[in-house]
Amino acid sequence: MERDSAGPAPATRTALLVFLPFAAGYFLSYLYRSVNAVISTDLVDEFGLSANALGLLTSAYFLGFASLQIPVGILLDRVGPRRTNAVLLLFAGSGALVFSMAEGLAGLLLGRTLIGFGVAACLMSSIKAFTLWFPLDRLPAMTGRMMFVGGLGAISATMPVEAALQITDWRGLFLVLAVLTFAAAAVVFFLAPEKRGDGVHETFSGQFRGTASVFMSPLFWRIALGTTLFQSFNMSVQGLWAGPWLVDVAGLERQAVAFHLLMLGVATMCGFLFWGSLAARLGRRGIEPMTVLIVASAMYLAVQMLLVFGASSLAMPIWIGWGFFGTSGSLAFAILSQQFPANLTGRATTALNLLVFLTAFGSQWAFGAIVNHWPGASGGYRPEGYAVAFGVFLALQLCGFAWMLRGRRR
Repeated sequence: MERDSAGPAPATRTALLVFLPFAAGYFLSYLYRSVNAVISTDLVDEFGLSANALGLLTSAYFLGFASLQIPVGILLDRVGPRRTNAVLLLFAGSGALVFSMAEGLAGLLLGRTLIGFGVAACLMSSIKAFTLWFPLDRLPAMTGRMMFVGGLGAISATMPVEAALQITDWRGLFLVLAVLTFAAAAVVFFLAPEKRGDGVHETFSGQFRGTASVFMSPLFWRIALGTTLFQSFNMSVQGLWAGPWLVDVAGLERQAVAFHLLMLGVATMCGFLFWGSLAARLGRRGIEPMTVLIVASAMYLAVQMLLVFGASSLAMPIWIGWGFFGTSGSLAFAILSQQFPANLTGRATTALNLLVFLTAFGSQWAFGAIVNHWPGASGGYRPEGYAVAFGVFLALQLCGFAWMLRGRRR
C-alpha cells in the first residue's frame, strides 16, 4: 500500500500559500484546546464547577472534534482541504460566540462542543494538502512544522491569555477569538491554493467503502492502538489538568502557573519541530519513523513516572519533558500518510484522529472523576488524587507501548 515518494516540490510562493493559511486555523485550534487550563479558576468561581464538571466541559471540545472525523476524512478526499477547513472554521467562530455569552454549564458545553466541531479539520486538512503538494518523504518534516505552529497556539494560551485577562475577562477573550476564527476561515478560503486529489472521482458509496478498508487494515491498527493512548492523554492533561496540578500539588500561585504552562507550550512547540525533522533526517539514513516514535515514547513514559510519585520539586523539568517528548506521538499521522494510497490519506489520518480525540474526551473527563474523590480541605484536590490518576493512565499507556513494540517486530 506504500506510495512512491517521488514528485516535484512546489515553488516557494505556492508552498507558503499551502502552509500559512492552514497554519492560521491550526494555531487557533490549539489555543482553544489549551485555554481552559488558564481560565479554569474563573469558570469554577463563576459557575461553581466541580472537578468532574470541569473535566466534562473541557473535554466537550474533544467530543465535538471526534464526532466529525469520519465525514471530514471523506470531505478532504472528495472536495479538498481548502473548502472543508474554511467552512468548518465558521462553526468554531460561532462556538466561541456561544461560549462567551453562556449563562450556565449547558451554554458552556454547547459553545465548547461547537468549537471542537469547527476545528475538526485544521490539522487533517493541512496534512491532506501536504500529500497533494509535497513529495511524501517531506511529510514528517512538514507535519512537524505545522504542529510547531500548534505549539505557538499552546504558548498563546498561557501567559498571553493571562495578560489579556488583565485587560478583559474570559468572555471578552472569547469574543476576540471568535473574530480571529472568522478571519482565519476567510484566509483559508480565499488564499489557499486548490489542488484536487483522486478522491473527487469516487462515488460516496465508494468513499465509505474506502473508510471501511482503513478500519479493516491490520497496518492501521498496528499503528493506531499504541499511539492513540499517548496522544490523547498528552492532550487531555496539557489542555486542562496541568494547571490544577501546579496549584494543588506544586503549590504555585497563578502567575507562576501561567509561566510553567508557557514553558510547557515552548517545549511542545520545540518537540513538534524536533521530532518531525529528526524522523525525516533519519529516514534518509534508513531509520524508520516508527523507531523514532518508540524511543521517544519510552522517554515520555519515564517523565510520567515522576508525576505518579508527585515529584513537585521538579515541576519545571517534568512539564518541559511532558511537552517535548509527548509530542512525538504526532509522528503517527505522517507514518500513516506514507503507508496508504493518496486517495485514502484523508480518511486514514482522520480515522486515527477519531480514536485520539474520543479517547482524549474520555481521559480528560475520567481524570477529573478520579481526582474528585480526593477533595482538599480548602478547595482544590489532594496530591494523592493526582498520583492515582496519573498512575492509572500510565498503566494504560504501558499496554499501548507493548502493542507498539509487538507491531514493530511484525
